[in-house]
Amino acid sequence: MKENRPPICLIVDDNKVAIVLLRQLLAKIGTITIAGECSDAIEAKEFIENNEIDILFLDVEMPGISGIELLKLIPREKRPLTILTTAKKGYAVEAFELNVVDYLVKPFTLIRLIASIDRAKELLEAKGLLLNNETPNDIFFIRDNKVIRKIDIDDILWLEAKGDYVRMHTDTKSYIIHTSLKILEEKLPAEKFFRVHRSFFIALSKIDYIEDKVVYIHKNPIPVSDNNKEALLKYMGVL
Repeated sequence: MKENRPPICLIVDDNKVAIVLLRQLLAKIGTITIAGECSDAIEAKEFIENNEIDILFLDVEMPGISGIELLKLIPREKRPLTILTTAKKGYAVEAFELNVVDYLVKPFTLIRLIASIDRAKELLEAKGLLLNNETPNDIFFIRDNKVIRKIDIDDILWLEAKGDYVRMHTDTKSYIIHTSLKILEEKLPAEKFFRVHRSFFIALSKIDYIEDKVVYIHKNPIPVSDNNKEALLKYMGVL
């Protein structure tokens, strides 16, 4: 999200009354810009591909293509932070597998909507705070709930991809960051870290030992893919 502007949202719902009610609630909050409204998934997909959208309010049950199916059609790097709005609770598990920000069951209250938007804003701000290039090369800052926390690169044990998030394991605790493993891989020093698996990026100095296709760091097993094991051993200069 760019600085000094409110988040931009898109409302997608085939029920015009639901759109009006949501628009009225958002107007009361007043800290979010509505870029548009769509009544079906195809129209919404095209709108998202051609516009900068921060937050997507998405109905689940729509004719033709459902909200869940729409999310699967949108490339991850283009997918806005999504707040699902639905009259049924039965889609929650599948929804959170797609890393939605929240799941609002209609009719929802203004207080409940504010909580969802606040969570989305925190994630948007975290994107902008991650790995500030103006900081020294051995540290960076992340948002840990409402605290801006300094991370020493030498404290990182390994990184694990979790959908649209990355779990960062350090010597003291782990953190969930809204970013991709690829972005972190590009930012962290290549001489200190190595991708051993499509979902795991490890600190080489923290390796205790390697057994078969598993790396152990502080007794934690981390898988090594077939394609990466030989490259890892060569990079480490194993005799």
